[in-house]
Amino acid sequence: MASKKKAPAGKVKSASTLPLTEWKSLFELMGQHQMAELEWDSGSSKLKVRSGKWAPAVQAAAPMMMAAPAVHAPALAAAAAVPAAASSAAPAASGSLAANHKKVLSPFVGTFYRKPSPDAPTYVSEGQSVKPGDTLCIIEAMKLMNEIEAEFPGKVISILVENGQPVEFGEPLFIIET
Repeated sequence: MASKKKAPAGKVKSASTLPLTEWKSLFELMGQHQMAELEWDSGSSKLKVRSGKWAPAVQAAAPMMMAAPAVHAPALAAAAAVPAAASSAAPAASGSLAANHKKVLSPFVGTFYRKPSPDAPTYVSEGQSVKPGDTLCIIEAMKLMNEIEAEFPGKVISILVENGQPVEFGEPLFIIET
């Protein structure tokens, strides 16, 4: 009976389909463009890298790809932490929220839009009542338009982001009075 050996952690078992220099370039681009997720599938190998509010996580089907992201993960985390720290300073300066106020947070990195097209009316405005499922805004991420919906009923007290402004994962977008 033959036993299968696993490659030791951090060791490359088979040749990569993408040179290490190209992997480095991909990770640098993720940091520069504040991308929250990168997924690579070359048929026999799969790689998924996330950065932002989460600790960067790597899921790989082939052991060969686990070593490359670990080298660059601190750089991605540092790049994502700087803008997040800057954006969280503004809400902290305004004081704590009232007990009946809730923040709506950005679920990912992207560009915030208050309306579906430049000539259309805004989804919501300050003082407007919303119910669960109502569209509050759009966040564009990697050329995909993602509608952000209200998760609870209430009245929009404050819109914290300007139209067309880049947003980070976990950044407050709205304050809603419940």
